[in-house]
Amino acid sequence: MLYDLSEQLSTWEDAGLKRRRITTESHQNAHITIDGRSYLAFCNNDYLGLAGHPQLIGAACEGARQYGVGAGASHLITGHSSAHHALESALASFTGFPRALLFSTGYMANAGVVTALIGRSDAIFADKLNHASLNDAALLSSVKMSRYSHLDLVALERRLANSQARRKLVMTDAVFSMDGDIAPVPQLLSLCERYDAWLLIDDAHGFGVLGHQGRGVASHFNLSSPRIIYMATLGKAAGVFGAFVAAQTEIIETLIQSARSYIYTTATPPLLSHALLRSLTLIEQEEWRRERLSQLIMQFQQGLQSLHWKLLPSTSPIQPLIIGGNDEALQLSESLRERGIMVPAIRPPTVPQGTARLRVSLSAAHSKEDVDQLLAALREVDSGYESPR
Repeated sequence: MLYDLSEQLSTWEDAGLKRRRITTESHQNAHITIDGRSYLAFCNNDYLGLAGHPQLIGAACEGARQYGVGAGASHLITGHSSAHHALESALASFTGFPRALLFSTGYMANAGVVTALIGRSDAIFADKLNHASLNDAALLSSVKMSRYSHLDLVALERRLANSQARRKLVMTDAVFSMDGDIAPVPQLLSLCERYDAWLLIDDAHGFGVLGHQGRGVASHFNLSSPRIIYMATLGKAAGVFGAFVAAQTEIIETLIQSARSYIYTTATPPLLSHALLRSLTLIEQEEWRRERLSQLIMQFQQGLQSLHWKLLPSTSPIQPLIIGGNDEALQLSESLRERGIMVPAIRPPTVPQGTARLRVSLSAAHSKEDVDQLLAALREVDSGYESPR
């Protein structure tokens, strides 16, 4: 059996698909330290630059003094602290839903929602470019998942119209993590209303960035509906850790009773919830962070116009630069690293074959000069590119 694993590892290595971890020695920021060397980083999801914010560090220390460093039990035993409770109330108010429920991770939140609400006589409809956590949640539910081509609302409507399922659930990323585009949530909600379905929105990359004061994709489109089940993570723009689901009271209560990924795990450390309460205040009040992000996105897009690589259309902090082959993407990433810049190469199976890319992640922690440095490095590498144009 070990021989089989060794063969598989060799196959991945030969195809340029074997992944390797990078060990950082500093907190996430526009500049990180790896093996004692400082790098300009365009490789994290700290979109608002809050992961190392002094106020959040201070709040975490304050929370540790008040609550200790571990929850000690699951939420349904004695692990649900006043800090968790306060954060859930704040998140519900912030996103405009009646209730919110904390989960340890976005992966666990999606698994909890789908398996608690959808059974064998039900149906799931999912965009083909959805995050793996949504796909795996469907697999755990033992329900046949109908996947429609990316953003193909005509195909989705046809499948909804033909479904005789008791319950229907449409699942979508809000901001697609590898392409950076935003789902047409108003049109999706309209289809859900027409065909009596729920809409599960994974707003992992939109919460804190999109909408009025960073309130997320529902705010971005000015939407409110009891059909929406809203999931967002707290380790990206919010700068800390965790996830939550916001929805109608009946849905949240059902999750508390039935979501196995909520019930059968120790609660997250309360100090994190204490820090996240401060993070919510910063997200709400410091509009300059989202304004800077918008400026950096425009600067990056304009600066790439003279280069031959294709930049996918994205108004989000995720800016995917399509390279094509796995080896070429890895070589370009390594060329940038040699110049002191970290940009990850994303390869299959995370993205489709032939679409390996550099995934540039912008942050409010970046400066105009940081983006200029990345653009200059890309131009320098591009000038020596020998493939046909």
